[in-house]
Amino acid sequence: MSKNILVLTGSPRQLGNSALLADAFIQGAKFAGHTVKVFETAFHPVLPCHACDKCWSAKEPCVFKDNFEKLAPMLEEANMLVFCTPLYWFSMSAQLKAAIDKLYAYMKDIAPRKLKIKECVLLAAAEGNEKDGDYDGLKATYHSIANYLGWKDRGMILAGGVGEPGEIIKTGKLKEALEFGKTM
Repeated sequence: MSKNILVLTGSPRQLGNSALLADAFIQGAKFAGHTVKVFETAFHPVLPCHACDKCWSAKEPCVFKDNFEKLAPMLEEANMLVFCTPLYWFSMSAQLKAAIDKLYAYMKDIAPRKLKIKECVLLAAAEGNEKDGDYDGLKATYHSIANYLGWKDRGMILAGGVGEPGEIIKTGKLKEALEFGKTM
């Protein structure tokens, strides 16, 4: 069954390691016949949630005008969400986190439209390594999001030891992401 997959990227480097990881996953998912859309949070910034509790008061998820207006319809169409981020201070990039925080609007009882997302994936790249515990904060956040929203965790690819842009090419992680995308 074909899925509508939305990939949220958080890297400010268009050819950075996490961006290349996302591209490989996307290529695999498209090969498998899925529809894939990408929203680059670093290039279409979403303001942080202001905790104003005015969600949907203007018939849109958020009363603040930013790129969430473009992201919201993509979220509403998706049935799988992929988070792809460089590892920043043991977690996701601020750009990606701001977009995730706006999901709050869909959790409110008054939300006229609910998300159809049922599955999620995490892709991340960093200079640090998983065996050193560098990804522990990111993994905990990702698992907490999935559990809270009742989404099935389809897995993750964590590419450590890749600090400079393009270093991931020398690892097997791009092939792994391509093959992973094909299994969705």
